Order: sequence, then C-alpha cells, then structure tokens
Amino acid sequence: MEILKTNSSRFKNLKDYPFQENYVSFDDLNMHYIDEGSGETILALHGEPSWSYLYRKFVPVLPDYRFIAPDLIGFGKSDKIVGWKNYSFDLHYRSLENFVNKLALDDITLVVQDWGGLLGLSLLGEYPEKFKRVVIMNTFLPTGKQSSFMFKLWVWFARYHPSLPVGRLIQFATAQHLSNETIAAYNAPFPSRKYKSGARAFPSLVPSDPNDPGVQAMKKARETLSEWTKPALVLFSDKDPIMSGLEGFFYELIPSSGDQQKIIIENAGHFLQEVKGQEIAGYINQFMKGTLTVR
Repeated sequence: MEILKTNSSRFKNLKDYPFQENYVSFDDLNMHYIDEGSGETILALHGEPSWSYLYRKFVPVLPDYRFIAPDLIGFGKSDKIVGWKNYSFDLHYRSLENFVNKLALDDITLVVQDWGGLLGLSLLGEYPEKFKRVVIMNTFLPTGKQSSFMFKLWVWFARYHPSLPVGRLIQFATAQHLSNETIAAYNAPFPSRKYKSGARAFPSLVPSDPNDPGVQAMKKARETLSEWTKPALVLFSDKDPIMSGLEGFFYELIPSSGDQQKIIIENAGHFLQEVKGQEIAGYINQFMKGTLTVR
C-alpha cells in the first residue's frame, strides 16, 4: 500500500490557521490534528472533501475549551493512501476509535458535519459513556436505502473525474463567495490526483444497501440517540440542497434535542462552518454553558 504525505510547504501562511501540528499513529499511518486551549473537550469532525481548516473560525470563539479537530485519513495534513479502493468505513471508524483512545478523551462534546456525522455518531453509538454532549450539523445516518439518481451521479463524478476539483466543490456547496485564498487552502492537501483517493472514495462509502459496511454501526447510532438524555444541539443550514430539512429527522430521533432552541443557520450552504463559523461557535459556547435551553 503506497502512502503519501503532503509537503508542509503547501500549508505555509494559511490565513487564520496558525495552529500547532499534532499527530497520532494508526497502523502505518499518521493522523494529524489541532489541539488548542484547555478545559472541557470539544471534538470536531469534518467530512468530504474538507479538513480541519473548516473549523479554524471556531477556535478563537471557544477559548475556554480544549478544541480538537483531526484530519481524517486521506485529508488535510494526515497521511494519504493511494487508491480509492483502499478506503473503507472500517478504516475511518477504527482510526477515530484509535484517536479517542490514544488521546484518552472523555466527557467529550462531539461536533459533527457531513461524513463527520456518519463516523462520529457511529462512535458515539458504540461508546456513549465517552460523550457528554453532541452538536449535529448537516449530516445523516443512512441505513442502506437505494441512492437517488443525483447521488449516484456524484459517486460517479468523484470516482472517475480526472482530477477531483476539491476547492471548486467546496465553493459550489457554500452559499457565499469564497476568496481565492480560501479555495487554495482547501486544495492545499492535494498537490495532484494521486493524493485525492480519500476524497474520491467517500461518496462510494455512503451505504446504499442494507448489507453495506457501516449500516450496523449507524443503526446502533440511531438506537443510542433515540435514548439520548444528555444535551443535544441540532444546527442545520437553510441552503444545503441535500441536507436542509433533515434536521427534522434528528429532532424526532433525539429526545433531548427539544431542550434546546431550534436554530437554522441562514445563508449558509452545506459547509456552514465556512461562512458562519463564528456564529455557530457562539451557539456552541452558549450550549455548553447551558444558556441556550428553551425557556
């Protein structure tokens, strides 16, 4: 298995991303993460095809906490395996399980979006005792229903495009204009097509059959969340063509979600952290301090 590491020069002078590099080992791979501040632990998980840069605007707003955001294998500053077939739900799940165990994380406030939700909520489903709160943004817990035609096109596009245009995809799925500098930051982990196997693989890993890998983990996540009495905050955006409206699924699933204000992040797309990061972090701060509850 060929493993690549993006040259550090591609990450120099990134705006608003001055964070120290940290790594944990997983099998023969190195997994990068940012680890800023001290206090209660926030674990923030990104999705496809972003990296921990997506959470850079959260850190200054949440100085009273230990804010941790890893780069999934194949993304950001983490190692990249060549060949999309080398990626699996199990690889990503086990790498996060390893990450939480090696850092000895406990009483976690979990923040998830996109694939961060499929993986992070599956981890919560297996180890609910490790998590104190959960914040859910623009994600879902699929259990193997047949994919729509449009999603099948996305799978085909990601798998076979000559060089998946990561920065352009981030812009397409964001409701506001991004600077060239920001788009370049999302392109930074991927100097060539060879580095993009993780991003090419993720759409194919979304379960589209009840027997697909990950389905049982996501069913367990649903079961755990259906009995969740600890704090839960659901924050979806209004301009995500795929995920907007799915907040209702989580409100119905999670008993404690009704204890919080029902908030929709306005004028944000799928990557709501990118354009409304400070606003969302502010809600999370109130949520963790217990001042966001419905009165």
